[in-house]
Amino acid sequence: MAPKGIATETPGFNAGLRRFLMYIRVECGLAASTIETYSRDIDDLVGDLLTRGVTQACDVQPAHLVEHVRFLSRKRELDPSTIVRHISTVRVFFKFLHASRLIEENPARLLERPSKWRKVPNVLSPAQMRKLVTAPTADHGDLHLRDRAILELMYAAGLRASEVGSVRLNQWFPTLASMTVIGKGNKQRIVPVGMEAANAITRWLEKQRADIVQGNEAQADHRLFVSTRGKPLERVAVWMLVKKYAIIAGLHGVHPHVLRHSFATDLLRGGCDLRTVQEFLGHASVVTTQIYTHVDKSRMREVVKKFHPRFDD
Repeated sequence: MAPKGIATETPGFNAGLRRFLMYIRVECGLAASTIETYSRDIDDLVGDLLTRGVTQACDVQPAHLVEHVRFLSRKRELDPSTIVRHISTVRVFFKFLHASRLIEENPARLLERPSKWRKVPNVLSPAQMRKLVTAPTADHGDLHLRDRAILELMYAAGLRASEVGSVRLNQWFPTLASMTVIGKGNKQRIVPVGMEAANAITRWLEKQRADIVQGNEAQADHRLFVSTRGKPLERVAVWMLVKKYAIIAGLHGVHPHVLRHSFATDLLRGGCDLRTVQEFLGHASVVTTQIYTHVDKSRMREVVKKFHPRFDD
């Protein structure tokens, strides 16, 4: 397995991969987590190209990249936002190879821009959300209090999966029912936490966490949520946790970002302004937050269609 942040070197792609990763690390100064994401996306691309018999970067054609995107969507069933990221990675990678004269033509030049892939986020209804957050019970493992607290928190505060695992004990303020969150780009934001989530966190801290950590806060890195071994909770563990309880609750197509989508959508439906939702989510631009207005517009259309006598005339 390749080290974190270093894509698997495949004959025919080695030179371009090495130079690209060096460029984004040294010249662009990107964060290690971002470099790791680029590396992982390129690994996926190269692996797919090899199955199609493409072993040289110079032999990649636009049709190969279109097929790769279809593969991500149909075979791997990735979330649209993840496919958007993959497309961005592919475009940047081949643009670099072309600018570096490692390939004569840029096969990604006609690849559809990510903005055209933007879709209305999937959201859960309040009833579906109740089924999800109440799914963790003692029958589903010793960490059911932790799992309930995580699900409640993700919906109550709109946290990303990576943010859930990174929250430390000193970032949680129970008397204020609020939390300091370090998001993308190390940007800090303070989010209020509802009573249900706050109570769930308290139950986890008082009844389960201490028994798991066993006083070894150095190993736990003082994280609010820890694994069964008392270590910091990884992003993938949060992802699997959400998928597990979605299946138990009989819900389909649910992943961590669906809880975040549902949080934002419910705020807007309740009358919260877009700028405030932007701050809660930690979006750098309100343009990113605007996708949630489309959710509400689609709901408005359904309401008018149902109740207006001349809507279909």
